[in-house]
Amino acid sequence: MKKFNFPLNTVLNYKDQVLDNLKNEHAQIVDQVVRQEKKVEVLSDRRREACNRFQEEIGQGIAVSMMREYETYITFMQQKILAEQGTLQKLKKREEQKREEVVEARKEVVSIEKLKEKKLLQYNKEVLRSEELFIEEFVSNTTSVHGSR
Repeated sequence: MKKFNFPLNTVLNYKDQVLDNLKNEHAQIVDQVVRQEKKVEVLSDRRREACNRFQEEIGQGIAVSMMREYETYITFMQQKILAEQGTLQKLKKREEQKREEVVEARKEVVSIEKLKEKKLLQYNKEVLRSEELFIEEFVSNTTSVHGSR
């Protein structure tokens, strides 16, 4: 009997490549999310430190011009944090969309692999059946040849 051939092998290989590419893209976006979270954290720490210094200097007496500089810097940092948080939210949304694409691609690959397994099982049953038929024919031919002597 001829060797097992799954007609959708090329499709399965293609879907596997697509899945691998999507996984790589997802990993890159996850990395971007982590870096952006660190960026927001660093900015928040800087703003918090500036606020603490500002409070300390107010307690010790501070010039009005220095107060304005602190307020300007703290306001600037807050705006920068908000902008970076907006970027972070966009990245998280992209990550979620890419994760969904990975899940869908994985489902497609798994369904084709299950179909391949089913077809291979069918093929193996047919091979077994044909081998049994061959053995039966061989035995019956051998019996008839020896029986006719």
